[in-house]
Amino acid sequence: MTYIFDEKNSVLNKFIAQLRDEKIQKDSMRFRKNLERIGELAAYEISKTLNYSKTEVVTPLGLSDVYVPDEQIVIASVMRAGLPLHNGFLNIFDDAQNAFISAYRKYHDDNTFEISSESVSSPNLDGKTLILVDPMLATGSSMIVAYKSLLKKGKPKHVHIFSIIASKEGVEYVEMNFPNKKFTLWLGSVDDELTAHAYIVPGLGDAGDLAYGEK
Repeated sequence: MTYIFDEKNSVLNKFIAQLRDEKIQKDSMRFRKNLERIGELAAYEISKTLNYSKTEVVTPLGLSDVYVPDEQIVIASVMRAGLPLHNGFLNIFDDAQNAFISAYRKYHDDNTFEISSESVSSPNLDGKTLILVDPMLATGSSMIVAYKSLLKKGKPKHVHIFSIIASKEGVEYVEMNFPNKKFTLWLGSVDDELTAHAYIVPGLGDAGDLAYGEK
């Protein structure tokens, strides 16, 4: 199942607009904060789909029955652009475990590239709910490589994938090539085009550089 947030009006659209705005992008602290705020809003939406169990809470005046999530969540992000987004999710799922994947484009002399993953830091994933986040879903290759790297740490019960801006090509690639069909795709907005160098158009540019400076 695929959810696209900007198909309905919400304040999330405001933050996406600011991420795209080349004038606002000059403030890297604001760029990082908007990534984080979008992560918080997306986490709230994902929380509506989780399983819940009733628990009894003791208040100063009595007892209250409350339904709380009963899934063990692991938030996984692709470094480095995914870090502010990761923090936004962690602000909401504050008892989640955490995983980090080092993945990047390795360019060749002819300007083609392959996705290389050098390291993974993750708890065991068996039977857990994995939320895999990366601000941009361009070709979709990085997301597939990241997930396959995480599978070395176990098989999650369900996978939620979140990206703020995706290309149509990237969405189709993930839907066709994701190894585990038990996944839900959450997207802020979907753009039509990719450049010859696989950058999303209109997109927003290089999220990692905008958040942390040029490499």
